[in-house]
Amino acid sequence: MLGFGSLLRDYLDYYKISQTDFAERLGVSKKHLNNIINGKVGISEELMVAISLITDIDIKLIVFAEKQRRVHNYLHEKFNDEKSIKKFLNTFYLKDMSKLGWIKLKDVTNTTQNAVDLLEYLNISSFDLTSDYINAKVLYKKRDNANQKKIYLWIKHCDKLILNQNVNNYISINFNKLLQELKNEQNKPFDTKELIKILNKYGIYLVIEDALPATKIRGCMMVKITNPAIYLTKTFKEKASFYFALYHELAHVKKDYNMAKNKIVVDDSTSEKEIDEVALNWMIDKDIWNLIKENPKEVEEICQKNNIPVCFATSRLAKEGYISYKAKLYIDNRKSIN
Repeated sequence: MLGFGSLLRDYLDYYKISQTDFAERLGVSKKHLNNIINGKVGISEELMVAISLITDIDIKLIVFAEKQRRVHNYLHEKFNDEKSIKKFLNTFYLKDMSKLGWIKLKDVTNTTQNAVDLLEYLNISSFDLTSDYINAKVLYKKRDNANQKKIYLWIKHCDKLILNQNVNNYISINFNKLLQELKNEQNKPFDTKELIKILNKYGIYLVIEDALPATKIRGCMMVKITNPAIYLTKTFKEKASFYFALYHELAHVKKDYNMAKNKIVVDDSTSEKEIDEVALNWMIDKDIWNLIKENPKEVEEICQKNNIPVCFATSRLAKEGYISYKAKLYIDNRKSIN
């Protein structure tokens, strides 16, 4: 029998305490206590505290046992058999997350425990809330073909990773100083730790972590209390593409800080032309870009003079059709990230 009831029965039997006496101590009827013991009703938080106070039973054990009972009952009321339950849990990509170390399943053979572990990972009290919470409240902008559940699973994984970061207070007037430091950093070999260090210095969390396969997400931003947080994947392995994604999310920080306190701004490259334009201008100033377009053969000299990675310019020249992706200029200046 699942739930705390059977454990409580064993406790009362061991200490020779009658149900009548224990019910009186709790201030409940004997019938109600009997229903608890037989798993017919749940235990309120008030009763959990009371039981813990008048016994030597840790309240964490009571909560754990009751959580197991409630999840077990939910699953077996909603689904006909164990196979259907497993199929439902697999829609949350448990196997993939377990392999990646995103989630620790306490007992892979126990579907109820897997469900409990999953709810704890999701930070949602009920599976009935997941779709509404993910679709309506969390995601602000998305691609039509994006897997929203995978996006949310990735976001929750990144949420756990920022717990290891120490960030300063976010002060918006220091934003230009941050951009200047990034401009110096972008000319160096790609270094994840250094990028995190720089953004943390200016009060911004940064996580660079690949998502589940076929998630179709480049990045997102949100605000954790008062600190912006940027989560990026390595969907594009080139340095120029990565920095574009980073500057794109930083543009959201500057523009959408207040809105992002309640929403997660998820990348949608099809409808954010204004944000993309800001990111491109931060990578290469508009006037310098016009000069490069007019003199593509002098791109290396122009970039060196203006402290711009050549790959930023050649990548944009190729993307906008000024040169071919097969051109020697593009191929020679490609820079990959690890």
